[in-house]
Amino acid sequence: MTHDVMASQEAQLAALVAVYPLADELGARLAERGHELYLVGGTVRDTLLRGPGAQDLDFATSAPPEETEAVLAGLADAVWLTGARFGTVSARKGDAFLEVTTFRSDEYAPGSRHPQVRFGRSIEEDLARRDFTMNAMAVKTPGHRFVDPFGGLADLRDRILRTPIDPRTSFGDDPLRMVRLARFVSALDAHLDEATARAAQQMAGLVEEVSAERVRDELDKLLVGPSVARGIDVLVDTGLADHVLPEVPAMRMERDPAHHHKDVYAHTLAVVEGCPADDRILRLAALLHDIGKPATRRFHPGGKVTFYHHDVVGARMARERLGALRYPKADIDKVCQLVELHLRFHGYADAPWTDAGVRRYVRDAGDDEQLRRLNALTRADVTTANRRKAQRLQSAMDDLEERIERLREREELEAIRPPLDGNEIMEHLGLAPGPKVGEARAMLLEARLEQGPIAPEEARRLLDDWAAENLDFQ
Repeated sequence: MTHDVMASQEAQLAALVAVYPLADELGARLAERGHELYLVGGTVRDTLLRGPGAQDLDFATSAPPEETEAVLAGLADAVWLTGARFGTVSARKGDAFLEVTTFRSDEYAPGSRHPQVRFGRSIEEDLARRDFTMNAMAVKTPGHRFVDPFGGLADLRDRILRTPIDPRTSFGDDPLRMVRLARFVSALDAHLDEATARAAQQMAGLVEEVSAERVRDELDKLLVGPSVARGIDVLVDTGLADHVLPEVPAMRMERDPAHHHKDVYAHTLAVVEGCPADDRILRLAALLHDIGKPATRRFHPGGKVTFYHHDVVGARMARERLGALRYPKADIDKVCQLVELHLRFHGYADAPWTDAGVRRYVRDAGDDEQLRRLNALTRADVTTANRRKAQRLQSAMDDLEERIERLREREELEAIRPPLDGNEIMEHLGLAPGPKVGEARAMLLEARLEQGPIAPEEARRLLDDWAAENLDFQ
């Protein structure tokens, strides 16, 4: 690289970092104590990619945690020491959040899920322990000297994912880095260096040593990336998915040329890409919506292939997998509900539902957010190459959504519930708490779904008719 190019590059970096005056101020205070400070990692990478962004700043320093804490205490509005045993001191100054970590040279014992933290002696040693070269760049503050010992800037420009050191050593130190490969492919539309890809294929089994929570967090970030399909391909092609999400590669079913059915895996990627990138729950449901197909595939004479009940089977499989990945129960319930309901709309285009059917669809979807997700998943699930069929299905969904809005305006559809609550049922029928109250409530709810809004007087008449057949008053 010529002197002029280097000078231009450093001037550009100085201009970019200048928008972080807090970085220079912190660096100057540490320099007074004889220590160095560098902006590192994602802060440098994302600033180079997109220019200055959110004031979430990552630093590496030669100062030990206790000195970092002392300097931040006189500068920041708040300081946290929850990561101090790993060398990290966190702080907030106005709207800016800072993480300052002492130079490190971590090592992982074989089979361990946690690093043996060792503080390093230089920024170059610290950068060498990072996952990819594009994350192994630093800018000194103040002064803005650019440090790029592993060619990260060129790799960022060319969208190449490569480890700073031998990938076998890097992945052996922290196998989660292999999953992060897929995440960065999704986020940056990057591609893998050949040696890096080969090492990931050879060492994929080591990912089982990583905690489920860390894998889950990387999967969540992968799913909301703009190149999500390519990221999932990396998981599958390297064999990593066999260990963390085996239901996905299982959808690459061998296709019998005598039978005709879609490539389930390719269809799934298209559905995921067809869902909004800002909805993690929806994209996770899209990824899992057809995982029940391999277990339910049946061949029939004449080339017909069926996947009866793959929605129900898939929801059960999804619950088991998401539980193993330590997803919160609320997330699991939402995803599995979408998987189980994703076929509900089928048939509407041929025989539109009654108003009662529309009410049930809304009731089963749950809240408005889940209803929106279910409709979006249904739309994305239409990947047929038959343009006429695709248009017919999209038009049918347009019609359903319009009917939902009309019913909502007329009936307050979002609050479908029995016209009388449990206390009112018990008072009217003279019942004590028990299963019969639930049965009576279920009857009133069914009537509400069938008939629409019911006045309290009519509800009490329905209760009397039900009680005559179902209660023994003798």
